[in-house]
Amino acid sequence: MPTHFDLAIIGAGSGGLSVAAGASQLGAKVLLIEKHKMGGDCLNYGCVPSKALIAAAEAAQTVRTAGQFGVNGHEPAIDFAKVNAHVHSVIAAIAPNDSVERFTKLGCTVVEAAARFLSPTEIEANGQRYTARRFVVATGSKAFVPPIAGIKDVKAYTNETIFELTEAPAHLIVIGGGPIGIEMAQAHRRLGCKVTVIEAFSIMPKDDPEAVAVVRERLISEGLTLIEGVKVEGVAQAGNGVAVGINRAGKSETISGTHLLVAAGRRPNVSDLGLDAAGITFSPKGIEVDARLRTANKRVFAIGDVAGGFQFTHVAGYHAGIVVRNALFNVPAKVDYSAVPWVTYTDPELAHVGKTLAEAQKTGAATTATTWHLRENDRAQAERATEGFVKVVTTKGGRIIGATIVGRHGGELILPWVMAVQKKLTMRDMTGIIAPYPTLGEISKRAAGAYFAPTLFSERTRGLVRFMQRWT
Repeated sequence: MPTHFDLAIIGAGSGGLSVAAGASQLGAKVLLIEKHKMGGDCLNYGCVPSKALIAAAEAAQTVRTAGQFGVNGHEPAIDFAKVNAHVHSVIAAIAPNDSVERFTKLGCTVVEAAARFLSPTEIEANGQRYTARRFVVATGSKAFVPPIAGIKDVKAYTNETIFELTEAPAHLIVIGGGPIGIEMAQAHRRLGCKVTVIEAFSIMPKDDPEAVAVVRERLISEGLTLIEGVKVEGVAQAGNGVAVGINRAGKSETISGTHLLVAAGRRPNVSDLGLDAAGITFSPKGIEVDARLRTANKRVFAIGDVAGGFQFTHVAGYHAGIVVRNALFNVPAKVDYSAVPWVTYTDPELAHVGKTLAEAQKTGAATTATTWHLRENDRAQAERATEGFVKVVTTKGGRIIGATIVGRHGGELILPWVMAVQKKLTMRDMTGIIAPYPTLGEISKRAAGAYFAPTLFSERTRGLVRFMQRWT
């Protein structure tokens, strides 16, 4: 086995795999090291299984609510073991794309072992030393379990273990109201579980509060219990279940359930990597990188969750492209986070890109927000999916600097606005497109049109039209 490479990658999650695939196909000699599962968190514990579970939950909800269309709607019979089998069959279907066999065929040398730096230019894995011209740390992140009193004495699930369940929880308690917690809460509720979410502040705090309110209303209407603005004082075993002690407005209460899911954020995987030996600056928040994703040791790059910042699979993939250009072609490519989208896959979905109105107003620049509601969209009416809206944030001159969509397929509908923010387009650019009818996508053009409505249909314009009609 060779011991010197052009590029050595630690971590075979989405970011590491993207670098390995790109670099090897471009002719670089690549070493790829993974100590656990190929595909990392996204394939095995994150994006893929969670969306598979959400799809099963949506199927159940479709049966449950079919009566609104004149179809025989009823409470569905749910076989949770088969739901679990569906989730793992989806993982199995995608796994070959991330497998050792595939990357070996691409020309990578794959080592299944833990790796650590011995020096700024050398790493060790499985007892073998390796050197490389450049290194990439792509070790991702893991679920954070806060130091709650009693948490070590109970069975606390995280996203890394919740997909092992083959029996439906009778009452799932979720600590954490961020995207992961809320997605899993709604999915389990739709699959017949009683669900309680406990959040210290308000759910989905990074999103537009008006959009979050739409999601919150739907969750409550589906029977999910939300407890916001409370402190978790401790957890304890309660028979075969678990009891969570909370403090609400100065009063202590106990919430009892059968299962506990902790979804309180994630922490970068920076331990046991020998980063000090490599001269790499890091903290519990991740590895410090510059705009080119280089660490303090310029021969080493860090990408994805371990680099801190946005913890999204698509950002890790974006990082991979930056690193390939820097490491292989010495092109000084830099990251640009001005148009990073994110989606919370609840129903309705909540998608966002760029600045919210509150963020834009903090800059002191003149900004405005234009809103168009889904109830004004014919396709949404036909599908009985009228909850939600698109809200677009613009500068005084109409340049698009942010957008939020809450509604059915919000994650699919956000893409035109991602391009608009990234390419610095204006609302006039959006009004000039032809949108197929009837589609949910029409909301983008309608929102852009709404921006011009106050001026276009003003008394001044009406007067100008009347004047022109006298001479034409």
